[in-house]
Amino acid sequence: MKSEPSCFSIDDLQTRPDGTEHWDGVRNYQARNLLRDRLKPGDGVLFYHSNCPQPAIVGVARVVRGGYADHTAFDPREKHFDPKSRHDHPTWFMVDVQYICHLPSPLTRDDLRQHPVLSGMGVLRKGNRLSVQPVTEAQWCAVLEVCGLDDRWNLSE
Repeated sequence: MKSEPSCFSIDDLQTRPDGTEHWDGVRNYQARNLLRDRLKPGDGVLFYHSNCPQPAIVGVARVVRGGYADHTAFDPREKHFDPKSRHDHPTWFMVDVQYICHLPSPLTRDDLRQHPVLSGMGVLRKGNRLSVQPVTEAQWCAVLEVCGLDDRWNLSE
């Protein structure tokens, strides 16, 4: 999951009550489908800072609530209001994520490009602007390994 740190950062997530916040405002159908259909409680999240001087994977989180209607689509005062989305048939969805940890040091785009497994990550594809992207198990494990973290976390706990 990627976010601009000036909008919502890994530090912001960490300071929320229980380190938990909803991931709202996604307005791309492909990313919406991932939120609605694929992300389940216990799934790991790589938190990526984008549109900043040094874009990078900066932390780890987990999904604690699966896809549900994004309430910001229904409120005209919200930045992500969508007048076409209806309560009885929502267009947009979100999940709740919980902070796990900051990476010991951010994994930059250059770091990712230089790694044989991570060089294929969707975040590196030219023109790919999706805020939610799938990561393979091999990529997940490679990030943990490169950062000196192990798979000691049972993310479903």
